[in-house]
Amino acid sequence: MADHMADSVLCEVSDGLATITINRPDAMNAMNTAAKEALRDALEAVAADTAVRAVLLTASGRAFCVGQDLKEHVATLERTREAGGGNALSTVREHYNPIVRAITGMAKPVVAGVNGVAAGAGFGFALACDYRVAADTASFNTSFAGVALTADSGVSWTLPRLIGQSRAADLLLFPRSISAKDAHEMGIVNRLVPAAELAPEAAAVARALADGPTVAYAALKASLAYGADHGLDEALVKEDELQTRAGASEDHTIAVRAFLGKEKPKYLGR
Repeated sequence: MADHMADSVLCEVSDGLATITINRPDAMNAMNTAAKEALRDALEAVAADTAVRAVLLTASGRAFCVGQDLKEHVATLERTREAGGGNALSTVREHYNPIVRAITGMAKPVVAGVNGVAAGAGFGFALACDYRVAADTASFNTSFAGVALTADSGVSWTLPRLIGQSRAADLLLFPRSISAKDAHEMGIVNRLVPAAELAPEAAAVARALADGPTVAYAALKASLAYGADHGLDEALVKEDELQTRAGASEDHTIAVRAFLGKEKPKYLGR
């Protein structure tokens, strides 16, 4: 079924897979307030939907997302000045932070299908996802310093964890377009495909995850997030906790029986 939460963001759920499409192609999927609210709401909705087992985040047109809609932002800056003060970037707290928290916090895998340029907050959205499939024509740019801003959308947290502190500082201090090939070699992109194959390949990756042992995937996602900020002893305790949960799932029993019977498991997601 299709759920048009807003023209700027489309959400479709089919057999456990939610596909969320940023849909402002004429603006290179720049995020105005309506798009930010719609994306936030769509992500929070699929995170809470027990029928959804995996999510594909992608976009229409030739861009993935170029970040903040600067035309709208300039108008916001002018209104703030006229009012004699205020926070012209309250959108970080109101929109970007909840979007990134929804992606990273949901107990189900999120795949980014990066069809074109991902810049600024758009880069942050892709980095927040658990797996990135990119077209060979895509590109990545931190962009923030280019408009005299600092990082948001989780980039200061996600990017160093993927490519290291030094490389992250280089890309943030000297923003520039990074090709999909270079991003793949750096470890930003998990899977690189020809542009014509991006849509079916990203959908196939997301479908495979939706059909997989999603209780285990949720535990793996939690384990990786926990391990990034804790020592080995704490991580071992967390692994024990999460493994106990995964081991008690029906999917684990199904998987073991299928392995012993040399059959393909059909997971239930519980």
